[in-house]
Amino acid sequence: MEIEIDLGPMAHSSQPSILIADDQRDVLESLRFLLKSEGWQVEAATSPRLLLEHLEKRDFDVVLIDLNYARDTTSGQEGLDLLRHIRRLDDTLPVVVMTAWGSVELAVEAMRQGARDFVEKPWDNHRLLSILQTQTHLGRALRQGQRLAAENALLRGDDKPQLIAQSAAMEPVLQLIAHVGPSDANVLITGENGTGKGLVAQALHRVSGRADKPLITVNIGGLAESIFESELFGHVRGAFTDAKTDRVGRFELADAGTLFLDEIANIPLGLQHKLLRVLETGEFERLGSSRTRRVDVRILSATNADLPVEMEAQRFRQDLLFRLNTVEIRLPPLRDRREDLPILAAHFLSRHAQSYRKPVQGFEPEAMASLLAHPWPGNVRELSHVVERAVLMAHGDTVRPQDLGLTSQDAQRAQRLEDLTLEDLTLEDAERLLIRKALERYGGNVSDAARGLGLSRSALYRRLEKYGL
Repeated sequence: MEIEIDLGPMAHSSQPSILIADDQRDVLESLRFLLKSEGWQVEAATSPRLLLEHLEKRDFDVVLIDLNYARDTTSGQEGLDLLRHIRRLDDTLPVVVMTAWGSVELAVEAMRQGARDFVEKPWDNHRLLSILQTQTHLGRALRQGQRLAAENALLRGDDKPQLIAQSAAMEPVLQLIAHVGPSDANVLITGENGTGKGLVAQALHRVSGRADKPLITVNIGGLAESIFESELFGHVRGAFTDAKTDRVGRFELADAGTLFLDEIANIPLGLQHKLLRVLETGEFERLGSSRTRRVDVRILSATNADLPVEMEAQRFRQDLLFRLNTVEIRLPPLRDRREDLPILAAHFLSRHAQSYRKPVQGFEPEAMASLLAHPWPGNVRELSHVVERAVLMAHGDTVRPQDLGLTSQDAQRAQRLEDLTLEDLTLEDAERLLIRKALERYGGNVSDAARGLGLSRSALYRRLEKYGL
């Protein structure tokens, strides 16, 4: 990724901040006077310990440290140890070191260990300001590049799905989006799989005051417990075996914007307190770091589970539910909003026809009748898949009933699996059959089915997606 860096005057950007460490108070006062007169926010520390305490409380654009302190005034070892500690906390934070005249070898060693530049005491004001300004611009650009790289891996393009609704059953949903969307209230979106909970989250974000900031989505159901903290809060290099570099977590990516936690019921009970803390205080630490970070994030969450039931079963914390559920938006299943089915089908037909470059423009009456008669257990998501298949199978400019594939194919396959003996089943067929049986036995409750199968909820969700269940 190429990043264009503007090295113009600092007055054109937000007020830069600097943290200075030196055990000589006259040096600190001189630097404070110089930098404040140039528009810098300045904080100072008289020891490495105090400097690290400052770093744990807030972020800075650049750090300026002396290499020699009262405990060891000649070798510079204490300053080099401090430099390494700062680099472990945040390797994007520029560190400029100060050395006494004639200690260039020590400065070179500091540069080798990660310092960005050095100045000699007594310093030249113009050179010092130039170095600090340059390093501030470079540090900001590096952090922005890291953030953009992570955002680009997560965010979709501009062509986002639309929330299409005209039925009476969807009127309360649209009203709640209009009333609650502009606020910063946390919203819990509930409904069956495939009803469009993600689209409601996007609609809430678009009408909010955070619309020009990121909407970051996390599928909690797809997160293994071992990577939960790293995904949400990030990690620092060396936090675990494969942590080769620092990683920005989803909360940091969503700072000043919105974080959408999909399948929120799947968060392991033992990790729920970690999520609760950041919801209450806005504070967290990256995995492997003791440095507390703060974010301003609006939380939208979604689930197809009955969270009060999960709470009663002691699988979901009551205080976490209260934090998530300032307002609840419940989405009706497609079978309860059949008035929307023709316009939804037409929307998906246009989109898929354009995608596959096929001249399909409508549905035969019998095809539309089949769509209206189908029970749609997979809701709007299933409708999109069915119309996509129809576009691929269509031979003319209209969809025929047989193009939809809404015959008894699935039922026939299920019956075929029932009739086969265990020896005749493939491994995938056996797994599919066991999962379907478990879902039937537990009334579609994914959490109970996962426990019955001896799987985690996230593992079962991955198999449900794999087998189209």
